[in-house]
Amino acid sequence: MINLTELPVWQHLASHQAEMGESHMRDWFDQDAQRFSRYTLQTQEILFDYSRNRITEATLKLLFELANSVQLSSKIDALFNGHAINITENRAALHTALRDPLHTPIMLDGENISIKIADMRKKMQQFVTDIHTGKRRGATGKSFKHIVNIGIGGSYLGPKMCAQALKQYAVSDLQLHFISSVDKTHLNEVLKHIDAEATLFIISSKSFSTLETLTNANTLAGFMLAKFGKAALSHHFIAVTACAEKALQFGITEENIFPLWDWVGGRYSIWSAIGLPLMLLIGEAHFNEFLAGAHALDLHFKHTEFNQNIPVILALLGVWYMNFFGAKVQAIIPYAHRLKSLISYLQQAEMESNGKGINIHGSIIPYATSPVIFGEEGCNGQHAYHQLLHQGQHLIPVDFILVAASSEENEISHQDILLASGLSQAQALMRGKTYQEAYEELTAAGLNPDYAKALANHQIIPGNRPSNVLLLERLTPRNLGALIALYEHKIFVQGAIWQINSFDQWGVELGKQLLPTILRCVKGEAPTQPIDSATLGLINHYKKISKVL
Repeated sequence: MINLTELPVWQHLASHQAEMGESHMRDWFDQDAQRFSRYTLQTQEILFDYSRNRITEATLKLLFELANSVQLSSKIDALFNGHAINITENRAALHTALRDPLHTPIMLDGENISIKIADMRKKMQQFVTDIHTGKRRGATGKSFKHIVNIGIGGSYLGPKMCAQALKQYAVSDLQLHFISSVDKTHLNEVLKHIDAEATLFIISSKSFSTLETLTNANTLAGFMLAKFGKAALSHHFIAVTACAEKALQFGITEENIFPLWDWVGGRYSIWSAIGLPLMLLIGEAHFNEFLAGAHALDLHFKHTEFNQNIPVILALLGVWYMNFFGAKVQAIIPYAHRLKSLISYLQQAEMESNGKGINIHGSIIPYATSPVIFGEEGCNGQHAYHQLLHQGQHLIPVDFILVAASSEENEISHQDILLASGLSQAQALMRGKTYQEAYEELTAAGLNPDYAKALANHQIIPGNRPSNVLLLERLTPRNLGALIALYEHKIFVQGAIWQINSFDQWGVELGKQLLPTILRCVKGEAPTQPIDSATLGLINHYKKISKVL
């Protein structure tokens, strides 16, 4: 067992951070015209600029030494080779295999899973073709025009985010709708916008037992059965699940069930049949490009030396700020309207993966893991929380995600402003503004010197606040696939360094375990487990006011 905080390199990093003191990035840039080129990497899909970080060559040398000290290379090999790295559930985490176009053989429990993946992909492709050509129709013979995805967590966030991001690559006029909340308002709003005769419902649930998803699925099944009888289930419902027997019991026919496997985590499942809504939207060719972009990043991550490895460096920078600067929050800011749901997607990916307090050896962790992830579409955030980034007392590293070319035609002026807005924020975070600079600006604007002196104090911006820039040439299926895979691998590296299992989520499971007992009590039935007085008090108050309402 490695005691991370007692490693010599951990101690050296702590000393190095103290020695850096108040060294300011603006001075480093002023003194070194090559800083950008030295701290920039590029793949075919993404340019990664990490020059605006509080790092020197000595910092990076120590961070790479930390990665080697925890045997990161062997852990990367274990990930790709199908070892049971999800130790608490004794499972592999083979989402990378789902996007391998060669279907390289991987043996798991004596079985070549690449064959299963290839079969699943063929079934997806045939299904999409049948929908697009009108071969598959609704109970009354209408072609499908609406796709309603019913899921939660990764089964909802992944398809929704990617469909929004790649909407301009749609190859049909199918309208996608996503239902996750058990609040019936959400469901009713979707029902207002669909034609039941022309709607296909996709129930996406790995366990086919998640209460929110099944509640919505049962309500919609009842709605459709009332309209079309038994034909509703066979014509209008499909399932993506690892529990086919439960889907069969629900009434979905075997041919309409698409497989998942226990080695695919929900938040890593967009590459599987969970991505069926996306394939229905953008077609097989574009979906394959989406997979290809992720696979290209997989190869980069797997084969590139750490000092040129984008996910590794991105992860190490996060460790540097969390564990040696005390930064507990990370902002991710996409300057692209189509990436507006990326933040919620990455919130789950990061915080559900690495929000852990116990290491792989079962011991309490004495250091922070997983930052709190937040963000907003670029320009909107500038007029909201960016004030905190610039002058607040928290150190909050930022990832700016920029797209060079607009998805819309003849929008160069808008795109120029969008890109300049993101870069200006990155520069302002790095350089800041001194008292003298503020004072000179105010007096140059004609303010009374005494008033300028007082006002200048309020305009001091410390700067020296780190950020990365991830620049995509344009938002394509391939580039989006690479971007998602980059963050997946960044999360994995941080989990490997912090010695946690990034592929379980027992905190999420606890809420699921408690829900049935509380629901029984809400319904007036006897609870099967103890319930605390606060919860009982709220339940009783709910019952009281719901009778009045």
